[in-house]
Amino acid sequence: MLLVGTSTAVSATIADYPVFTGQALRYGLAAAILLAVVRHRRLPRVRLTPRDILLLIALAATGLAGFNVFLVEATRHAGPAMIGTVVGAVPLVLALVGPLLERRRPAPRTVGAALVVALGAAVAAGLGSGSLTGLLLSLGALVGEVAFSLLAVPLLAKLGPLRVAAYPAAVSVPMLLAAGLALDGAASLRVPTPSHAVAFAYLGAIVTAAAFFLWYDALRRLGADRAGLFAGLVPVGALLTTIALGLGRPGTADVIGALLVTAGVAIGMRRPGQDSRGPHRPGSPAGEPTSGRTLHHA
Repeated sequence: MLLVGTSTAVSATIADYPVFTGQALRYGLAAAILLAVVRHRRLPRVRLTPRDILLLIALAATGLAGFNVFLVEATRHAGPAMIGTVVGAVPLVLALVGPLLERRRPAPRTVGAALVVALGAAVAAGLGSGSLTGLLLSLGALVGEVAFSLLAVPLLAKLGPLRVAAYPAAVSVPMLLAAGLALDGAASLRVPTPSHAVAFAYLGAIVTAAAFFLWYDALRRLGADRAGLFAGLVPVGALLTTIALGLGRPGTADVIGALLVTAGVAIGMRRPGQDSRGPHRPGSPAGEPTSGRTLHHA
């Protein structure tokens, strides 16, 4: 999540490049890297069922392509502050919805910690202002961000974090290219400059390939509710990168928000003892699936 937060400063260097085409380049590079790692590690083949394929398509459509569409459109009707505040509620939503999908009650400690994290993200982003349309679009981005995690949970035990990170990234590429053509026409197809290429290389290799794998590996170890707390570190990563690159100086709200997020994560991860249902393990604790079934490629 800290790596994802660095994308804010890097994205500022490609603001003049078509957004959806740029995202397609980013996810295409990430998919190529992740699939190369899967092949290099000689992971056992896995048969994709129709349900698996539908989940992967839904994940790509909502958590990747859909999230970007809503986010870009929201910036036309609301300021970054309001958008950041709404999307900053991800930890709270995951803390509530994640356990419910697993037919268990949300842990009070995790819910309380998520409230602190969401508050910190809101303070760091500022409450901003915007129109009703901007608010609705921001909520759409929030749904996409939540789907990015929740739709992956039933896939992780079978496919492992590498494949769950790679397959939706590959599927999202044609979706984003289609969105770019629909919204911007032929102007969306442009060869990136060398500086753009460097930025997309970082976004694809670090912010997407590496960060997505780390996130999904953590998700299967911690569960959506506890892992979701770390989504609040995105504004912290953005703050640290902004300082490191000399793009700005943090204000009081930035520091307070970062401290609240850190406190919330610490509260949520610290447990007085193992609960009655034992450690939460949505998937195997390490490694990849060992099934010898055959993978069907679409």
